[in-house]
Parts: sequence; structure tokens; C-alpha cells
Amino acid sequence: MTCLRQNALFGMGNPLLDICAVVDKDFLDKFEELVKKFKVEYYAGGSTQNSVKVAQWMIQQPHKVATFFGCIGKDKFGDILKKKAEEAHVDAHYYEQNEQPTGTCAACITGDNRSATTFKKLSLRSLVANLAAANCYNKERHLDQKENWQLVEKAKVYYIAGFFITVSTESILKVANHVSENNKILGLNLSAPFISQFFKEDLMKIIPYVDILFGNETEAATFAREQGFETEDIKEIAKKAQSLPKVNEKRQRVIVFTQGKEDTIMATADNVTTFPVIDIKQDEIVDTNGAGDAFVGGFLSQLVHDQPLEKCIQAGHYAANVIIRRSGCTFPEAPDFH
Repeated sequence: MTCLRQNALFGMGNPLLDICAVVDKDFLDKFEELVKKFKVEYYAGGSTQNSVKVAQWMIQQPHKVATFFGCIGKDKFGDILKKKAEEAHVDAHYYEQNEQPTGTCAACITGDNRSATTFKKLSLRSLVANLAAANCYNKERHLDQKENWQLVEKAKVYYIAGFFITVSTESILKVANHVSENNKILGLNLSAPFISQFFKEDLMKIIPYVDILFGNETEAATFAREQGFETEDIKEIAKKAQSLPKVNEKRQRVIVFTQGKEDTIMATADNVTTFPVIDIKQDEIVDTNGAGDAFVGGFLSQLVHDQPLEKCIQAGHYAANVIIRRSGCTFPEAPDFH
């Protein structure tokens, strides 16, 4: 593998502090009591941050290969989020402001009386997200600052979840222009159907710069309808998405669509290939919420090493398989991927 340096992977998105707790069934209407009443565990979360966190876990050494930009508040949860990013060995450089509190995502698990670190066979998991400060990212006050832009320039692979389009399309486009002009690699995730529906104009400003487009089968279908592809066949959707106009013609676009337990689809300029996911028994699945983010993280961990696309997908499948056996986007101390 190639010898990696710090800040080789760059991610920009909506940072959230994931707050996880096992709670009483009566508690689901009282989320404000979460931190006061129950023993909670904190994790650095948000879609893009999850992916770069998983990528860093898969890479292991050197630490801080992954850089992350996003907006948080100057508050207690912001301090915790910075600490958790540091523990994950992610080089997080947050834009900190006073107008909004740090974004959070509360995961409340009900069912039995197991501890917050033992999630098997829990009956119900409720998620409540409050983006708050994550919506306040400011290009001029953060991305444009010399010391921050120098970190952007250091990277070779870039990844942004589509959710960030709702926050700062201009920031994405500045990064995208740099990537294209320097023949680097930009990955973008469709993230959710509403991005293709309600933020279509901004999305299609970015697509010409995208080298690798990620999404799941539902997101792909919505993207196809909005683009008038006139097909519901996911392989055909991938081919049509691959052939959309592209700014940097030195790199052919790659499309990667996951389908849960079904085969992952990859479209290149030459062909469309399918890759079976790793088998897992139904009773071994704990939480599928972080699977997509984990897949991308595993993929990026090999992409930054200049590994073949097939190896990137294998790593994505491995990472997703690890994460769905646990609650939240969490993982053991070290990966076992060969």
C-alpha cells in the first residue's frame, strides 16, 4: 500500500454529537431529560464524520489521516464532540460559533435492562436529531481562512455527504473546483431522497465535479426520476448517472449503489459490475442505521491507499458488516480486514 500522510483524506459535513442511552419506555416523550436521568455514551457523529471516522479506524496508522470540517457551538456538547473526534484520531477543525448549540442526535434504546454498551436484542431504537449549529457553517469565516484552506490542499481524496448541500453549496463548489483543477478525487453521497427532490438545482451544480457518486437503491431511484432517466433498473440508473457531464475528463466517473443485503452495483465507463455483500444472520444484526456511512468509510480507507475499486468495495462491505452488529456507528479497537 501507499505510504499515507496526515490529512490525506478530507471530509466536510454536518457534525453531530451522538448521545446513546438505554431508557425506560415512558421516557420517549421526554428527551430533554436524557443526559440528566440516564447513563449516556457519546460519539462523534453525523454522516460525513461517521464515514471519515470509519476510514480512519480502518487505516489505523498513521493517525489523523482523515480531516473533517463542520460547524459546532461553543458549549459543553461541542467540547465533548471535539474530545470524541480526537479519540477517533480524526483531525477535526470545527467552525465554532455562539448563535446555535452543537448539533446532536439522541439514540434512545428501550426493551430490557442491559447496559448502554450491550445492545443485543433490544426491542426499540428511537432517533431524534437536532442539527442546530451544523446548519451554520460559514465559508468565509472558516473554509476561506488560510490555515484551513491549506488543510484542504493537503488532501488527495475528498468526501462530502449530500446533506451538506442544505448548508453550504458554495463551500462544496469551492472544494470541488480545487479537486477538479488538481486531478484529485471527489466523492459525494446522494444521502437521502429529499436531496435529489428539493435540492436538485444545487445537487446538479456539484455532480459535474463528482468522481465517485454513492447512494442506496432508494436514493438512486429518486435521483433517476428527478433526472428523467425513464428506468427503474438500478444498473441502468447507474450507467446513466455515470455518463452525466463531467468537468475533469481525466477521470471517468464511478457510481456505487448499495442495496442493503442485495448486491452492490458499481458502474464505470466500461461496464456495470455487481458485488455480493457479506452474509450475516438476521439475529446478528443490531442496528443498520450506520451501515451506509460505514460502507463509504471502508471504501475510502482503501481509495486513499490507491487500491483497486474492487478492493475498496470489499472494504466497504467489511466495515458495514462490522457496524451493523453494534448499536450506532461504533466499532472494535482494530479492524480485521485482509
